[in-house]
Amino acid sequence: MPMMRAALAGALLAACAPALAGTVTVITSFPKDLTQAYKTAFEKTHPGITLEILNKNTVSGIAFVRETPEGQRPEVFWASAPDAFEVLGREKLLSPAADMANPQVPDKIGSYPINDPGGMYLGQALAGYGIMYNTRYTKAHKLTPPAEWKDLLDPQWFGHLGMTAPSRSGTMHLTVETILQGEGWEDGWRTLLRMSGNARQMTERSFGVPDGVNNGQFGAGPVIDFFGLSSKYSKFPVEFVYPTETAVVPANIALIAGAKNTEEGKKFVAFTLSQAGQELLLEPKISRLPVLPYKDLAGKIPEGYPDPAQIAQRSKVHFDADLSQKRYYVVQALFDQTITFRLADLQAANKAIYDAEKTLGDKARSGKAAELLSQARALAWSPLIDARTAADPEFLAVFLRDKKDASTSKQITQLEGEWSSKARANYEQAVKLAREAAAL
Repeated sequence: MPMMRAALAGALLAACAPALAGTVTVITSFPKDLTQAYKTAFEKTHPGITLEILNKNTVSGIAFVRETPEGQRPEVFWASAPDAFEVLGREKLLSPAADMANPQVPDKIGSYPINDPGGMYLGQALAGYGIMYNTRYTKAHKLTPPAEWKDLLDPQWFGHLGMTAPSRSGTMHLTVETILQGEGWEDGWRTLLRMSGNARQMTERSFGVPDGVNNGQFGAGPVIDFFGLSSKYSKFPVEFVYPTETAVVPANIALIAGAKNTEEGKKFVAFTLSQAGQELLLEPKISRLPVLPYKDLAGKIPEGYPDPAQIAQRSKVHFDADLSQKRYYVVQALFDQTITFRLADLQAANKAIYDAEKTLGDKARSGKAAELLSQARALAWSPLIDARTAADPEFLAVFLRDKKDASTSKQITQLEGEWSSKARANYEQAVKLAREAAAL
């Protein structure tokens, strides 16, 4: 009987007590300096809710959401790449988010919508893409500080760049797409191949590039702006520049469909868009561009801080997220097979071409030597897929099918194998031709 009374009393107390708040799980590619600041501030304003951060690169994050059973998924997806949200939206893995939007946020940055017109995800910060470089490193190695992507193609930068792959980083995917959309498919890939051939390393994560520039492992590298700006405002010897070929697009936040704790997930999304959540972006270790207009953040903007409206105005790129989403997996696969997994071969081709140019001097401009070098450059720096193929809906559809399907997997594996073999053969032939030219 005493045991029954105790159990009954416990049940009554539990019924009368306020419901315990749950855990909100956020899957994100953002660094700890940013996520920890938001975790601390959010938990302080929402006592009882625990914010759990699940850090994955954007590509892995998409796969994690896709593979987690409905009812068990994290509540929030938070990342820089708008095309990643298009992928999740297409696969019905997002819940409507329009009711959490902050009405003070403008409709567009330049010509680009800040919030998804379909209401499935919201812009939480603005992001541009550019070049971060170490000022001490460039001075020590007598390198000309870069201002445009083309500057990183110069032979002087051979072995001095750090890069990562779009399959490992959503922000790198955006950088690749920005170059492809700014220059066109064929010329864009030439830029990417030449730049990658100058790289010392393809890092495992996007963080590896800014970390390497900060510590002097690399002289420069392509990064999303907040990596460069946060390092600069944290007093590292670095600078960050926006090339004229850049894109200012939203870094987004969304609710994941089939999550465990959606209502409290909404509270976190709303917090990130509030005045307090936007002001956190301006902390030196974070240094991101808010979506709230600067007039609403009067007195909070650091001196000399970039103005996203001005950057968008001078940019030559009008980013097309739909185009990027359609060829999302094709771009990743082509980059990996011709660059990431063939980096040593591509580096050898770049070096052979540069050595031949240096050896030949003026003779590299005409005659047989010039012809051989032209062939070597074409082999090393031309994409294996032409623009027409890259725009073919049937070709693109292959990479959008379920890769668990045996026939689809086989078809993709065969294509990737062909690209890898062709890239290797092209780079080896480029080395041979460049050396022939140098011997003339």
